[in-house]
Amino acid sequence: MSDHSDERATMIAAGDLQEFAPRGREHCRRHPSALTLQLRRLQPASELCSSDGAAGLVGSLREVTIHERQRESWQLRKGVSDVGEEVDYDEELYVASNMVIWSKGSKNQASTVYKAFTVDSPVLQALWCDFIIPQEKSEKADGSDEVVEKCICILQNSCINVHSIEGKDYIAALPFQVANVWPTKYGLLFERSSSSHEVPPSPPREPLPTMFSMLHPLDEITPLVCKSGGVFGSARVQYVADYTLRIVFLNAEPSIVMTYDTVQSLHTVWALRRVKPEEQNAVLKFSEQMGTPQNMATSSSLTAHLRSLSKGDSPVGSPFQNYSSIHSQSRSVSSPSMQSRSPSISNMAALSRSHSPALGVHSFSGVQRFNFSSSAQSPKRHSITHSPNSASSDSFLITETEPIIPELCIDHLWTETVTNMRLEKNSQASKVFITTDLCGQKFLCFLVESQLQLRCVKFQESNDKSQLIFGSVTNIQAKDAAPVQVHTSVWTINCGVSCFVACVGKVFIPGLPAPSLTMSNQMPRPSTPLDSVSTPSKPLNKHLGPIEEGVLLSPVPELRDTSKIHDSTYIEDCTFQQLGTFIHALRDPVHNRVTLELSNNTMVRITIPEIATSELVKRCLQGIKAILPKEIAVQMLVKWYNAYNAPGGPSYHSEWNLFVTCLMNMMGYNTERLSWTRNDWEYLLSSDYHRNFESHPVAKALRLDPLEVLAPKDDFSQSLSLDSSTLLFTHIPAVFFVLHLIYEELKLNSLMGEGIRSLVVVLVQLARDLKLEAYIDYYYRDYPALVKTSRQTCIIDQVQTGFMHHPSFFSAEPPSIFQWLSSCLKGEGVQPYPYLPGVCERSKLVVLVRTSVKRICFILSAYIYWLLLDSPLFYRCSFSHSTSVSSLAEKLVIWMTNVGFTLRDLESLPFGVALPIRDAIYYCREQPASDWPEAVCLLIGRQDLSKQACEGNLQKGKSVMLSSDIPSGTESEEDEDGMNDMNEEVMSLIWSEDLRVQEVRRLLQSARPVRVNVVQMPEASDHEYIEEKENRLLQLCQRTMALPVGRGMFTLFSYHPVPTEQLPIPKLNLTGRAPPRNTTVDLNSGNIDVPPNMACWASFHNGVAAGLKIAPASQIDSAWIVYNKPKIAELANEYAGFLMALGLNGHLTKLATLNIHDYLTKGHEMTSIGLLLGVSAAKLGTMDMAITRLLSIHIPALLPPTSTELDVPHNVQVAAVIGIGLVYQGTAHRHTAEVLLAEIGRPPGPEMEYCTDRESYSLNHYILGNLIGMSDLNVPEQLYQYMVGGHRRFQAGMHREKHKSPSYQIKEGDTINVDVTCPGATLALAMIYLKTNNRSIADWLQAPDTMYLLDFVKPEFLLLRTLARCLILWDDILPNSKWVNSNVPQIIRENSISLHATELPSSEDLSLETLAQAHVYIIAGACLSLGFRFAGSENLAAFKCLYKYATDFLKCLSAPTASITGHYNLETCLSVLLLSLAMVMAGSGNLKVLQLCRFMHKKTGGEMNYGFHLAHHMALGLLFLGGGRYSLSTSNSSIAALLCALYPHFPVHSTDNRYHLQALRHLYVLAAEPRLLTPVDVDSNTPCYALIEVTYKGTQWYAEATEELMAPTLLPELHLLKQIRVKGPRYWELLIDLTKGTNHLKSILSKGGVLYVKLRAGQLSYKEDPMGWRSLLAQTVTHRNSEARAFKPEAISAFTSDPALFSFADYFCKPTVNMGQKQEILDLFSSILYECVTQENPEMLPTYIAIDQAVRRLERREMSETFELWQIKLVLEFFSSRSHQERMSRNPNRGLFMNSEFLPVMKCTIDNTLDQWLQAGGDVSLHSYLSGQPTEESQLSMLACFLIYHSVPTPGQLAAGGLEVSTSPEIHSEFRLALLLLLTVLLLRKRYTNACSFSFFF
Repeated sequence: MSDHSDERATMIAAGDLQEFAPRGREHCRRHPSALTLQLRRLQPASELCSSDGAAGLVGSLREVTIHERQRESWQLRKGVSDVGEEVDYDEELYVASNMVIWSKGSKNQASTVYKAFTVDSPVLQALWCDFIIPQEKSEKADGSDEVVEKCICILQNSCINVHSIEGKDYIAALPFQVANVWPTKYGLLFERSSSSHEVPPSPPREPLPTMFSMLHPLDEITPLVCKSGGVFGSARVQYVADYTLRIVFLNAEPSIVMTYDTVQSLHTVWALRRVKPEEQNAVLKFSEQMGTPQNMATSSSLTAHLRSLSKGDSPVGSPFQNYSSIHSQSRSVSSPSMQSRSPSISNMAALSRSHSPALGVHSFSGVQRFNFSSSAQSPKRHSITHSPNSASSDSFLITETEPIIPELCIDHLWTETVTNMRLEKNSQASKVFITTDLCGQKFLCFLVESQLQLRCVKFQESNDKSQLIFGSVTNIQAKDAAPVQVHTSVWTINCGVSCFVACVGKVFIPGLPAPSLTMSNQMPRPSTPLDSVSTPSKPLNKHLGPIEEGVLLSPVPELRDTSKIHDSTYIEDCTFQQLGTFIHALRDPVHNRVTLELSNNTMVRITIPEIATSELVKRCLQGIKAILPKEIAVQMLVKWYNAYNAPGGPSYHSEWNLFVTCLMNMMGYNTERLSWTRNDWEYLLSSDYHRNFESHPVAKALRLDPLEVLAPKDDFSQSLSLDSSTLLFTHIPAVFFVLHLIYEELKLNSLMGEGIRSLVVVLVQLARDLKLEAYIDYYYRDYPALVKTSRQTCIIDQVQTGFMHHPSFFSAEPPSIFQWLSSCLKGEGVQPYPYLPGVCERSKLVVLVRTSVKRICFILSAYIYWLLLDSPLFYRCSFSHSTSVSSLAEKLVIWMTNVGFTLRDLESLPFGVALPIRDAIYYCREQPASDWPEAVCLLIGRQDLSKQACEGNLQKGKSVMLSSDIPSGTESEEDEDGMNDMNEEVMSLIWSEDLRVQEVRRLLQSARPVRVNVVQMPEASDHEYIEEKENRLLQLCQRTMALPVGRGMFTLFSYHPVPTEQLPIPKLNLTGRAPPRNTTVDLNSGNIDVPPNMACWASFHNGVAAGLKIAPASQIDSAWIVYNKPKIAELANEYAGFLMALGLNGHLTKLATLNIHDYLTKGHEMTSIGLLLGVSAAKLGTMDMAITRLLSIHIPALLPPTSTELDVPHNVQVAAVIGIGLVYQGTAHRHTAEVLLAEIGRPPGPEMEYCTDRESYSLNHYILGNLIGMSDLNVPEQLYQYMVGGHRRFQAGMHREKHKSPSYQIKEGDTINVDVTCPGATLALAMIYLKTNNRSIADWLQAPDTMYLLDFVKPEFLLLRTLARCLILWDDILPNSKWVNSNVPQIIRENSISLHATELPSSEDLSLETLAQAHVYIIAGACLSLGFRFAGSENLAAFKCLYKYATDFLKCLSAPTASITGHYNLETCLSVLLLSLAMVMAGSGNLKVLQLCRFMHKKTGGEMNYGFHLAHHMALGLLFLGGGRYSLSTSNSSIAALLCALYPHFPVHSTDNRYHLQALRHLYVLAAEPRLLTPVDVDSNTPCYALIEVTYKGTQWYAEATEELMAPTLLPELHLLKQIRVKGPRYWELLIDLTKGTNHLKSILSKGGVLYVKLRAGQLSYKEDPMGWRSLLAQTVTHRNSEARAFKPEAISAFTSDPALFSFADYFCKPTVNMGQKQEILDLFSSILYECVTQENPEMLPTYIAIDQAVRRLERREMSETFELWQIKLVLEFFSSRSHQERMSRNPNRGLFMNSEFLPVMKCTIDNTLDQWLQAGGDVSLHSYLSGQPTEESQLSMLACFLIYHSVPTPGQLAAGGLEVSTSPEIHSEFRLALLLLLTVLLLRKRYTNACSFSFFF
């Protein structure tokens, strides 16, 4: 290298020359309007219009006209990917005429147009900008505090269009003419264009602001303020109004603005930030004071100006002309002489970001303030009194809102100093950029074209990061400059201008025509930012420009070579003589690419080369850079860069040689004379390889003559001296030490073995020259074969040694990472391992340094974690998750994830180092926590958990869909029953034994005609027969109309609708078919009387059932809801039900208020009911005021007394009252409670008001109870009075007037009508005191115990009282018949007929009928409360008890005693029993209950009315709730909802709402909760069976208990559980701990209950092998024994699906013919493979094989390096460490290598091999080594192995310890004895230490 010419040394070869044309140009040519654009004649624009703006025109003397420049421009940036990973392509924004083309692509990826925009008027500028949406304004939940909206902004004359990549479009009107727009960190910054005649204003008037900001397209444009320090004393805040200031540059990070003062010709830098509140106040107050001229304008004059200025030159095509009338007031202000077209604001822009009307007004007036009129632009500024126009303007303004509040502020940071040479007026910078030199110093560079100068200012952040400090300016002669990054994985060089003082070199561009090979064009692409290109007239430009990427010499004047560059004749004229092409500008730098504009109007794009490609060189450069002073580091890097990237530079293979040569030269070595850097041929001839080849039989057979090895020119004995004047000479020790640390670091990467061998040669040379014996010995032990070959030493003069800097961290003993780890494992005290910034960066042990992650620090930290009991480090690690961590292994694994350690990193670690980490991972894999983050689960190899964590991170909206959602192709009748979207796969697992699901579908379908089977009697006429058939059909229709409610339960939340399709609603079929001819029977024939509107409620229920199929997680919006509105009026009832269902599943909140209003004004009763109940259910318990107002309109009691009486249908009033109850549920809202309480006992009014269906109105106020739960207000007493009767109280309050005149028809007198008020009052008491166990209230509800009192109470009220009493005494409910009977009063028990009685008792004084009815109703009430108490629990005792009573009632129906009790009463009680049973067994699909329901389904005659059918099919629906996925909750609100839905008074016919509004039957949805846990096999992604163990918390009734369930199964209520565990042995265990909270499990259940499980190796699923007899482990070898050899490689597929293991079995474990000696290896591999797959740690396979191979090499004595021996040593030390032994004693069957004899055998083999070597003459070599004598070459490798394996100290350490080994030959025999004694002591000590030394353990 040293003899290369200087010219060569300063040339850099650029790569990849490509012609460049903007990608948008071609797209524009094909654009429909391209004819008008005439782009074909367009000259390429030479500069970036959007970045230099008007300023770029100054001084650019080019042929392209100004007009054309404006017509085409483009800018490039580095590609931004959505996900955030690194992408390497360019993005281009191209502007031509009124089009903007955004394209992406690079040389590797075809360029594609991403988006194209066409606007109405010519585009002035287009740019990328990110707007920050603060969280409260954004609709997105979860995530960071702010959301970034990435946008493109397109500036036109009168407005700016903003398009976000999410697809939102905004148009913001511009209130003034804009000269330039700049993207900032916060939003956009506008410069107002100043007219040429805007001279400094006369004193009376202040100038208007010139700079404005807009933080979001929906925000208003606000003036910018500046805070300038101390020119007039203290810093003051004022608007930026100086029209001489122009922005030339704006940067986001750091957020700075650079401006140019056109008067003083100076550049200034400002910091841009958000304004502080005190500054806002200051500037607003300031503007209110009238005062001296330098003050800002007064509030009135400023706003007058802002508001009256309007643009006079807005283009005719303004898109806002249509709205200009809005602004007629402001336009009248304009001077009459100018026709002013104000781009008046569009009405849309008045919407502020938060869409609040109040803000809208503010925003509107705000923009209007900026309609600068032309009157204000006249040269003379009038004061207000001078101009009538202004006066009128001002009077208009007085009524305006407050002034605009500024949002951004600029602080002054730096201004250039004035120099004589700067007096030229046009020295404005045409290009500004920020760049970084090699040492990370930042520079702000600006190119002043008029003076051909690049000025560079160094700046840095202050220590507290609060401000920037600027340094001095360096000037570089340059015609143009551009920043380029040289990126390597080690660091990024922003090759910027840092090459200030000296240029690094020229860039050689292959492919451009050049007179010689070099392009003198100093295309200085190099240093990226500057290329100076001399024009022919100014050849003296030299090349500063070229600052090569080398870049960066930071300003260091000492670089000696610059003078040579300048003198060299190499600098010719910059032109190419023949072709006359020269580089005329640089543009579009992106990453390491830049475009050159040539003088012939073509453009080429070149790439600047990397600083290094070899990983080893990158590591060394990084380390050396970190340790040297910055100036030296930059010079070293520049020299290397020039050498490496010289034209025709090195190939990859010679890169290391080149680096070593370069480095040694800089340290003062003469590399020409160093033997190991000789040329390749000589090196080859002297190599071992050559010697072996010459002795090879083939060489002799071919009679090849031996080659003469030329003796090296200098003999080894001749020592070389070093040149002490070189750059790095004084830093040799530092460089050596850092290279040693890199050497240790590379040992931790098993992929870098080649690099380690290359590096050790350099280290040995340096260690020898620095006379570091300990290091030489250390390298010898590592690489005995390599180190012995190099003996050449270079002399370093002692005097010069004194000049060397020995860094403080330099240690005499070489730091050894393996030794350090070994000491840790043995529990010895360890010194801190040395860390250097830049080499081992992310260490938590010593210092946190700022660059990338490195291995050493990581591994050290990991070991500390693993081996220290209570590392304080752990607590410093910030955990992103509140994870559950118990053991140290778990702490280690979680910490590794937090620092970014992955399985890939683990695989590249040497096996001995990785073993403790693998052990921790194996430990965690067995017992992970279910709430660990995804990365941890991936690291421990639990795909089931990582997938679960991954699903958990999805937004709430996306649920895991198991069923294959393939729409059925056949539109057969089967598909129209509304039940075809169920998840068959899961249901077939839950109920695999029978066809009960098909049976339920058959019972609940209502879309097909029913079978009307009537036999025609001989005496019946045909007409009578038809009537009989129709009457029979009418009976069957009562059942059909009751089916939809049950179907809604069965299909609950099972469907995700497609947003583009309407929801299919199955039709309700009320026709029949009569066999045998299948004739249709219809009710509309007119033969029989059919009740009017019979099917209206049935249709409503049908709509609800269809709507409830929609899962809460579905993505639907307001438009879809409206889209489903039917066109046919007959379907309105179904749509009403659909709306209610959407409310129950939470989607109705998305319906726009406008639509709600629309539906309610139609006055359709059903729609109103559905909508009111729906919105109330969606806002459950929120006290939402908007909904309250909506509901109050429909409730007279909540309206003021004077309000107009509205004609609200009674059912709508009932729905509204229930709605109020839902919205205020559980809030104890006093006013609402009082009003509702009064309503329970409201008397009938004069005009038949409140007279019909009063019971349902009164009853529905019982929700009042749950609603309020307050026991004051005299509520209980008043309710008690309503329940038992008595005198009516005086009506207090505002509504008393309404009730003065009594009803004209109903005579109630002054007593309470208990028949109306009792049910509501009873249930209200129950809800207020629910679960309180309040005995005094419960006693009120006791059934009467005398005959006299019994006569006063209706029997069905006894059911309600018993129910209410039991709900209050919640904890007393017991699931047995004894408790049920205890609710029956004694008089009834003694005298009533038992349910089994067959004959009637006789009694005169007692009414048997009363007693019998009271008895059955009390029993039913108690059973119903039992159903509530055990709802969803599948409690067996409760089930048996209820089932017994249900069968008793069934028998009773057919008993002779049924007539006394009454069939109707018995049917009612049986229905209640059936519902209670279904509640207890909800979701379980219990077969016995299903049989009962099916039996009741078949009963269609007699007493069976619509209400009973409704109850039976609701029971059926509850039994299969949500297809087995849902169950019922017993929370307070759930019980209230269930009470509403299952109210035990059933309608008599399908339109009956007298006692209970039918719509409320659907409120069960509020009590349903998902509780199905479905295991899904993570490999096949299909549901499967898995055994789970559920542990219940202890309660007052039972101790803590454990139950095993086979999932998929319904879980009990979560608050009852302690933990859930997936049990082995078939699946990996998994624990979900509920003591820490149930949120994790709730989120799993809400997303479909999918729990991912992973099958263990060799196990079959329960479906394939229910009893576990076919398991493969049972088939092959159960216990480890000699039969392990019988393991057939073919059987491996049952244990693993890993293709790598299959290949291993194929190639290494299959016996072939004539195996011979290989049989032993094959058996070994088979048994290793068997152990790895059965123990499920296949990752250990490479470790086993590596250990085996290493031991075999040692036996053959072929160990040329001791690396693997170190690993085996670490493995053995780990397994003998106390911490590991402790763990194993606790868990003997868990861990790696556990049941194997492998390790002991290997250890024994090594010991034997080394002992044999010692006996066979190794002791002599050992003696020679210990006494410092040379050792025989053939013994070197084994000696090193012995030293490493037995940890023998070095001679230096022995001497230090007082042991000296004699070197005299006479005492050889005595020595052998002494040596053996010494070794015995050492080895014994070592083994004793292993056993007894203090070791940290768990």
